[in-house]
Amino acid sequence: MKEQEVKIPIIKGHKSLLHYLAHFVDEENVVDGIPVRFAVSKTDDKFYHCEIGTLVSSPSLNENEIESIFRFRKRNVENTKDFNAVLIVPTGIGSDLGGHAGDAGPVSRLMASVCDNLITHPNVVNASDINEMTENTLYVEGSVLARLLMGTVGLQKVRNNRVLMIIDDHEKEVFVSAAINSINAARATYGLDCPEVVKLNPPIKMSAEYSTSGMAVGNIDGIENLFQLIDKKKDQFDAIALSSVINVPYKYHSEYFEKEGLMLNPWGGVEAMLTHVISHLYNIPSAHSPMFETEEIANLDPGVVDSRMAAEAVSLTFLQCILKGLKRSPKIVTNAKAMNSHNVLTVEDVSCIVIPDNCVGLPTMAALEQGIPVIAVRDNTNVMDNDLNILPWRHKQLHYVDNYLEATGVLAAIKAGIPTEAVLRPLRSAKITTECIEEAIKNVDCKPQMKLKV
Repeated sequence: MKEQEVKIPIIKGHKSLLHYLAHFVDEENVVDGIPVRFAVSKTDDKFYHCEIGTLVSSPSLNENEIESIFRFRKRNVENTKDFNAVLIVPTGIGSDLGGHAGDAGPVSRLMASVCDNLITHPNVVNASDINEMTENTLYVEGSVLARLLMGTVGLQKVRNNRVLMIIDDHEKEVFVSAAINSINAARATYGLDCPEVVKLNPPIKMSAEYSTSGMAVGNIDGIENLFQLIDKKKDQFDAIALSSVINVPYKYHSEYFEKEGLMLNPWGGVEAMLTHVISHLYNIPSAHSPMFETEEIANLDPGVVDSRMAAEAVSLTFLQCILKGLKRSPKIVTNAKAMNSHNVLTVEDVSCIVIPDNCVGLPTMAALEQGIPVIAVRDNTNVMDNDLNILPWRHKQLHYVDNYLEATGVLAAIKAGIPTEAVLRPLRSAKITTECIEEAIKNVDCKPQMKLKV
């Protein structure tokens, strides 16, 4: 797997943007491999600067059976019985809030308090050994969340998942033992059902880097070994937890803490690539946590660190957050008939999405096409460089807010059916226009009217 950067020419008015970009990626062969992750990192006067994570073709993959990440089903209705919001903080874009160790957790808890269900992804709530998501939070892998908004999958709540744990067969036994102890601690304290811990040998090789836009990306080699293992163990699990080494320059481990949030987390981007491809190919929940490369790195003393990174400074395995999330991660439903079931949540049930400002990816473009309200949070700065205002939103579909406290208020207003301007001052008068119907009729090229026979 690898990340590729592609420039696609601007389309006038950005009309049907999702379908336009899908055509370029799927039909014009602008990338080498099978796209599994997509984002527009920058929009300028001439191009959409796109970053695309791709899976390199191999003899064991039947490309004809792999669904395009751009497949779209437009919703015809919105179900308003429940209020279900989607909270997104994209992985690897250096978000000021949510770009570190689960520091969007308080935001998720706040927003869940005004929702029947809050749908979010691991990057929002994962904090090494901490995951404090609420009971009404659905923990959904990022690619699955995108497919939910694209209308091609549904989510079914579960009581409990069988979580298969796959770890690197690390040459240092201390890290293998720590991972196994984490699993057993989860089994003993909150009832994790883990049918098996599998040591993968040879392990997949993951490396992290930064793209020219500044986003965290990476490369993955040896993923065929992982596919073979998953194929062998199918029907024995409901979700997959992974823990493996991510190679980065040695200095990153100290610099990340020393720069107090000014350095973009390098590990998340390649983790997202891995879980995107697993959940996309196998339609199962998945999440990843990194393993330390060496004991020397594990024993580095960062001192007192920025609060947003503190959860990473006190963990050895970073595992508990994904285990708790996967324990009840909803089942991914792809069968069209099953998606019509009353207990399956689909795009028809999505009431609103919340994103950092400037972010354009599949979820944003899907919401644009589906007519789903979008709340963009200005103070959650990040490396993406897109002006959301230039997209062809419907009237009052896009809501700009300064912070997540204000975003939660807008969520509550949408849930209550109250226009936001009704609670702001000054309150402007209703717009008044005059239509000259007779003049309009004179200018119409009238055709003979059909007579009604009684």
